Amino acid sequence: MAKKIIASLVGLAAISGVGMLSSCVPAGGESSGSTLYMILFMVVLFAIFYFLIIRPQSKRQKEHQNLISNLQVGDRIITIGGIYGRIDSIREDSYIIKVESGELIRMAKSSIAGKQTDEAK
Repeated sequence: MAKKIIASLVGLAAISGVGMLSSCVPAGGESSGSTLYMILFMVVLFAIFYFLIIRPQSKRQKEHQNLISNLQVGDRIITIGGIYGRIDSIREDSYIIKVESGELIRMAKSSIAGKQTDEAK
């Protein structure tokens, strides 16, 4: 996901940079100052996108991966689809979840949204 975001930012920067080049070049030929402003603008734009989009997304991914790796048998969880259950067993790529009705459901590890809090039990 982060690679797609970076690719779109680079594309956006390239498109906006082309438009800026034609508008920033003065008629007298003094282009070194305007080129500096264009580069500075691109750096500031990238920094804004990094701190507002890329960094928070990677932080959420790390937290979710940490959550998935620390789940144990008996933990109460909530799936992305809103199913509440308890982990019955753990496999390499999935969890077997026991829901309230007693049925067992096999779920992919990536479909776990989070641990159930004590208040929701």
